Amino acid sequence: MNESGLPRTATSALERAVKHYNAHRYEQALAELQAGRAEAGGRADAAGVAPGESSPENDYYEGLALTQLGRHEEALLCLEKVVASHFSFLHIIQARMVLGYIYSVTGRYRLAEIEFTKVNELGLQSSQAFAALGYALYAQRKVPEGVEALKKALELDPKNSNALNSLGFIYAEEQVDLGKALTLCRQAVEISPRNAAYLDSLGWAYFRLGDFVEARATFRRALDLSPGNREIAGHMRACMERLKDVGQEPASRTR
Repeated sequence: MNESGLPRTATSALERAVKHYNAHRYEQALAELQAGRAEAGGRADAAGVAPGESSPENDYYEGLALTQLGRHEEALLCLEKVVASHFSFLHIIQARMVLGYIYSVTGRYRLAEIEFTKVNELGLQSSQAFAALGYALYAQRKVPEGVEALKKALELDPKNSNALNSLGFIYAEEQVDLGKALTLCRQAVEISPRNAAYLDSLGWAYFRLGDFVEARATFRRALDLSPGNREIAGHMRACMERLKDVGQEPASRTR
């Protein structure tokens, strides 16, 4: 019962859950959603949801909350129900974007590629979706396809920092166009100067250009923001070794 003596309905639970979610209180949001579903378990709602089932809106917010909490496999189950439902177009698009994100961070890049491609095929033409698609393609070593997707992302939004960073890193890693790589990575860092991943990419561009002193300084900035990051630490070690090789770093000095 609520303060007015009326039952706490599934609808009011959803409203409270959305407020918690928007305030970044993901555990509380999830608790409200699950409680609301249990409370409604014995009756159908106005939208025609059968007893014991959750609504697409409930599944949507539950999937988002679970994603924020890192409970990815549970989130997948909720979000897959959303994309198979007749929920609103924009919510289904967002659910596909989050599905693609989960597949990317869990290393299932082919599935991520499918989700991001579907978003673009549905006509949204999202810079974010093309940037995420480019990353997923490159992770599968589909380099030309990844580059084209990232270029499309930048056509749609020249200030998409994810696309700038990813394309800059690819150019540096593949040694395609090191000058362009440096420019792109600098632009990404200008937009988001405290992003450790962007600083790491910028450091890698300096490294590939042979500017090991600037690379070291940039990797240090990245590590200050993300202590213990293995990829950044690996880049720093490679840089320190090259500095020793060219006589710019004392052999006894370590980080």
